[in-house]
Amino acid sequence: MKLAVTVAAIVATGTIGMAGASAVQTSQQAYAAMSDTPGTGPYPAVKRTDSALPDHVLYQPADLSALGAKKLGVLVWGNGACSDDGASVRLHLAEIASHGYLVIAPGRILTGPGAPPPPQTPPPPGPLGIRTTTAQVAAGIDWALAENARRGSPLFGRIDPRLVAVSGHSCGGLQALEIAADPRVHAVIVHNSGVFKDGTNPIRGITIDKAALRRLHTPVLYVMGGPSDIAWPNGNDDFDRIDTVPAMLASLDVGHGGTFQDANGGRVTPVDVAWLEWQLRGDPAAARWFQGPDCRLCTDPAWTVRKKRID
Repeated sequence: MKLAVTVAAIVATGTIGMAGASAVQTSQQAYAAMSDTPGTGPYPAVKRTDSALPDHVLYQPADLSALGAKKLGVLVWGNGACSDDGASVRLHLAEIASHGYLVIAPGRILTGPGAPPPPQTPPPPGPLGIRTTTAQVAAGIDWALAENARRGSPLFGRIDPRLVAVSGHSCGGLQALEIAADPRVHAVIVHNSGVFKDGTNPIRGITIDKAALRRLHTPVLYVMGGPSDIAWPNGNDDFDRIDTVPAMLASLDVGHGGTFQDANGGRVTPVDVAWLEWQLRGDPAAARWFQGPDCRLCTDPAWTVRKKRID
């Protein structure tokens, strides 16, 4: 099952008609009926909210004491379509959290367990615009590091401030690229996205151009969905232009939606976990997913790989 970008976003891009929009709505309904899962990592994760960080959804190990001396990493996530559904890829984010991460997405729980009932009549598709801002995504970093320093917080002393990453899908991937310039960020993952190749900026409420690529200061991974991915030209053009930091583009031919709605986030999620473990924790086993001509992704026939300065 593939992640459905919101109907409004898809129709606005002109990629499908109303019949396709109906199929997307059916897919979204099936995903909404799925239970939350704790992930497959060593620290089963939970999805929660916190009144101290309104309009965000958190994913973290359920039992922080199980971490022992291990510190949490932090990943802030930009939602597809820059939507305000912080549970839109809940299975993917919970899987990452189960490997020892605090993951923070802007918005509310609008999908799956804990979501309010859907409206009787879905709103008609409208112009493509954002519902969450880059600043809201970045606020997750501020909050997490403040909680790490606040005595009395369950997260007090649990986070390593050097283990901060940013990621996002589609429009949220553009938000991730904006935040990537933050010196606190040490790993970047961009899903099914890229700065618009033709210089246009059709998404109302977000302003970004190719100059953002020159502000990258840490290696960046693009995870794309093959030639049928509507962001394919933009993501590949980004990769071509990046010349100051190591970069990798790994593509699985699944289209723009990725595999986020598959169990535990599907085949793209272990790639994210490996990138984070390599970039943030220096795990040599994780590095083997990416480094060398016989890297794990390089030798998997389902994936195509482009890379520069990775080896």
